[in-house]
Amino acid sequence: MTDAQAREQGVRDAVLAGRLVPVVVLSEPDRAAPLGEALLAGGLRCAEVTFRTAAAAAAIRAMAAGNPDLIVGAGTVLTVEQVDLAMDAGARFVVSPGFGPAVVRRCVELGIPVFPGATTATEVQMALDAGLDIVKFFPAEAAGGVRMIEALAAPFQAVRFIPTGGIGPDNVARYLAVPSVAAVGGSWMAPPSLVEAADWAGITRLTRDAVAAVTAA
Repeated sequence: MTDAQAREQGVRDAVLAGRLVPVVVLSEPDRAAPLGEALLAGGLRCAEVTFRTAAAAAAIRAMAAGNPDLIVGAGTVLTVEQVDLAMDAGARFVVSPGFGPAVVRRCVELGIPVFPGATTATEVQMALDAGLDIVKFFPAEAAGGVRMIEALAAPFQAVRFIPTGGIGPDNVARYLAVPSVAAVGGSWMAPPSLVEAADWAGITRLTRDAVAAVTAA
């Protein structure tokens, strides 16, 4: 394993270590650093900032610069240009809602961990062909939930899944009980309403509860 591959593996392992990936949407970059602090205070060491707003790159930069202990990634990455923007801003991993060959190729070229979306056997096979063994399963609940993950895991035993979409306190334990689930993503730890209200204490509380639920699962 080369030094670059070892670094990439280290980031991937760190992202998955807590088995929770908070998915956050930020329209105001000045809220990024305190949000990162709130997540760290709650016991998490990673965050996925989505490219759903024009402020995404600036928010990634602010969160990464303000919280060096937090592994900040970019989510909802749809284009190669967004991969480059994310990297320039300090993102250390990339997540996409579907399998985009160009996005995956660019991430592999740059040596940044990428978790592309895959909800069908064909998409999982495409990920394997690209040299990946961890995929995002999105939208989890709408795409069949736990039963669909278990069905895909049967033939693809080397693949692990990060289900996201429709997951929260009521069903997170059910997903984490599936052996092929590496981690779970979701927005319930930092809901838009609390981010908008700058309720960092509330986000820390929800994060602590989520971390406790994972520990108990």
